[in-house]
Amino acid sequence: MKLGIMVEWAGRHVDIPIPWIRRAEQLGYDSVWTAEAYGSDAITPLAYIAAHTERIRLGTAVIQADARTPASTAMSIATLDEISGGRAVCGIGLSGPQIVEGWYGRPWGSPNHKLRDTVAILRQIFRREGPVSYQGRQIQLPYRGSDASGMGKALKSILHMRSDIPIWLGTGGDRNVELTAEVADGWLPFGFRPGSMEHYRPLLEAGFARAGADKSFDDFEIQAGCGVTITDDVKAALDEQKPFTALYVGGMGHEKVNFHKERMKREGWPEAAERIQELFLAGRREEAIAAVPDDYLDAGGLIGPVERIRERWKAWETSGATGLTIRTRQDEALEVMADLSGARDRSACPD
Repeated sequence: MKLGIMVEWAGRHVDIPIPWIRRAEQLGYDSVWTAEAYGSDAITPLAYIAAHTERIRLGTAVIQADARTPASTAMSIATLDEISGGRAVCGIGLSGPQIVEGWYGRPWGSPNHKLRDTVAILRQIFRREGPVSYQGRQIQLPYRGSDASGMGKALKSILHMRSDIPIWLGTGGDRNVELTAEVADGWLPFGFRPGSMEHYRPLLEAGFARAGADKSFDDFEIQAGCGVTITDDVKAALDEQKPFTALYVGGMGHEKVNFHKERMKREGWPEAAERIQELFLAGRREEAIAAVPDDYLDAGGLIGPVERIRERWKAWETSGATGLTIRTRQDEALEVMADLSGARDRSACPD
């Protein structure tokens, strides 16, 4: 299994730990990932990282579809790919209606059609087979709305970019997971854990079937994510993760539209999900944090002494994911995971 690392992204200041990222590259880590919400963007840090690394892939997990037009997304990713020597991975997600309409001033619309249109336009731009012309359900190029000037012109990128820059989608709902398998090169599932493929495999296979051309798991990457903490106090480490989970399940979305809450319910914790949201929206955040179940966090992470992590790693190896992005700032965890996954051996990294 390929390993990735996640750069912290939702903070008051931008922190790009270059020595730590370079050590991961030396250890054989395959990728480094950034993200964005409504603060720092995801692409600028990757350009900085590109200048300080040589071979590690540079991925967004994720940039938000509504943060840029598809053409702007293509321009930014293609520029990153060019300056990094072909290392970019374009990971796109939807966010939610609160951010889309409240921060970007864009209509929420149909998320499924928006993703389909975005990927189709990106493909046209990357391939440069002609001027880009696309009339989708959500997005049109050239624009043909009732307020259009009528002077829009189909254009072809000046930049001769890599035609097969990989496009991955960050999705969780059934329809969007199927779409991901149909139109994308890889999947960034939020909250994936051992056992998740039992639910997702039929959806992915349905998407492959719609794509045709013998598309299958053989040419499709699945990059899961996992927090890694080496500690003798498992309970304390789980408690440290609860504020982040309570924020997402309780407040990252509208009361009626919260994908993170629905995912927790689907994975077997429906009562806890409802309670966390109820408390969070009532302003009782400390109680919402306390309501996050220990076993929910433990099932999706690698936490504890090294021997416990080694034993639990076996389930990740057979989970169906082709890659795992670890979230940690522990140097020891970086090294241990390189050994467990075989990344260090593959890289022939000196001690």
